[in-house]
Amino acid sequence: MRDLVILGSTGSIGTQALEVVEANPDRFRVVGLAAAGGDTALLAAQVLRHRPRVVGVARATAVQDLQLALYAEAKRNGWNAGELKLPRIVAGPTAAAEVAGLEVDLVLNGITGSAGLVPTLTALETGATLALANKESLVIGGSLVTDAAREGQITAVDSEHSAIAQCLRSGRAEEVDRVILTASGGPFRGRSRADLVEVTPAQALQHPTWDMGRLVTTNSATLVNKGLELLEAHLLYGTALDRIDVVVHPQSIVHSMVQFVDGSTLAQCSPPDMKLPIALAMGWPDRIAGAAAACDWTTATSWTFEPLDDEAFPAVALARAAGSGPATAPAVYNGANEECVEAFHAGRIGFCDITDIITEVLHRHLDEQDGAAAPLTLERVLAADAWGRTEAAAACRARAEVG
Repeated sequence: MRDLVILGSTGSIGTQALEVVEANPDRFRVVGLAAAGGDTALLAAQVLRHRPRVVGVARATAVQDLQLALYAEAKRNGWNAGELKLPRIVAGPTAAAEVAGLEVDLVLNGITGSAGLVPTLTALETGATLALANKESLVIGGSLVTDAAREGQITAVDSEHSAIAQCLRSGRAEEVDRVILTASGGPFRGRSRADLVEVTPAQALQHPTWDMGRLVTTNSATLVNKGLELLEAHLLYGTALDRIDVVVHPQSIVHSMVQFVDGSTLAQCSPPDMKLPIALAMGWPDRIAGAAAACDWTTATSWTFEPLDDEAFPAVALARAAGSGPATAPAVYNGANEECVEAFHAGRIGFCDITDIITEVLHRHLDEQDGAAAPLTLERVLAADAWGRTEAAAACRARAEVG
């Protein structure tokens, strides 16, 4: 039995992780949950079902809403007055980190964006295994995160990095030649840059394969998500950036591949279902039976692979530049992107402006290079993140004024 904390419990990863828990009550016990606080009804239902000792909400104003939702959910389930014992509720911007610091065996970080960095560092400090879906915390934290983690302490939740981990079991580190990340190509695969100019926020959220939140879905449409995954693979598995390739695979059946020095390439294949990598990350190194459906080999099917169009989708090349630059560059890349995604959905900039502004802000940072050799600290990461957001916000305002 593994005691478990789930951060981002009301999001896509968090809700599916709880379904894995429900299917395996003999393997996992929920001790803590944390969420932003935007869906207190769902959070209340999760609390009553799993009975965690501690619940965190990032929005301090959501505490009373959560309490009311808990009583309403208890009444809906036929509980009598006085039967509900409230968990300890912590609130505010440090709530997720506080929950991540509980003494447990496993912390699943399903928070979206750079807000997951401090909870990631907190979880690692406790010694718990960290099932990491929050790729941004590793990407922007870089050596802060990798130095804080003991060998094998981080398990990958992303389907691509889970696939790589599974393939790497087949050879020694010195036998690995290349890592190949697969990308679905998003909703705009095959379109030219000119075709993308008039893309609307609603269109950007129509991912053909995966059901994700707004930020990750938009990042998948721009391929910024694949850029982040490139940097994540580099940090997780110690593979040089120039030995990581990205190939477009629209069927999303081959989740990634590892090529070995003898010419052999191993792939991990399964229908697109995040429960498989979530369950594997939670149970690592053991597999959890029945986590997801397997491929149906009785039905004729075709898998295709295409090169990435860097002109229409420059986000991966930008990520390579960030990963090859000063240690703070990935935080600038990610911070600028998060600011641009918000502006895009608010109607202040266009779809192509997202990567255009990231390019401007990132190259400005790369050109400065001040303090590039200085040790990476949390303060430097947060300052780079804030600088990237500020510069991107200014660029978004400038475009809005012109357009």
